[in-house]
Amino acid sequence: MAATAPRPGNVFDRNCPSRPVLEHATSRWGVLVLGALLGGTRRFTELRREVDGVSEKMLSSTLQSLERDGMVEREVLPVIPPHVNYRLTDLGRRMARHVRRLYQLVEETLPDVLAAQDAYDRRRR
Repeated sequence: MAATAPRPGNVFDRNCPSRPVLEHATSRWGVLVLGALLGGTRRFTELRREVDGVSEKMLSSTLQSLERDGMVEREVLPVIPPHVNYRLTDLGRRMARHVRRLYQLVEETLPDVLAAQDAYDRRRR
């Protein structure tokens, strides 16, 4: 009997395993980590500096989630003290390119968003 192909995900279904993957890739820190790693391999401390404002705990948790999802590869170098490098996998690069488009759109449209927020705030007063 032939194996059946995996079913595509449905992020609108709360029970679909695609939903946590979406959360990891599009979380506040996931988006920024994926974007930073598009620039190439980074050590933990380099990522922490580049992703301004992320705590060590949140960066570690984000990297673990992205690694589990197959988007990030972690390499421990056998030196003292140990060095750990992080890089995107092929899957991670595919995801990161799409995420980059989203944050580039946010950056490009920021003046419009700020104007809309200001108009909204004025109406609410």
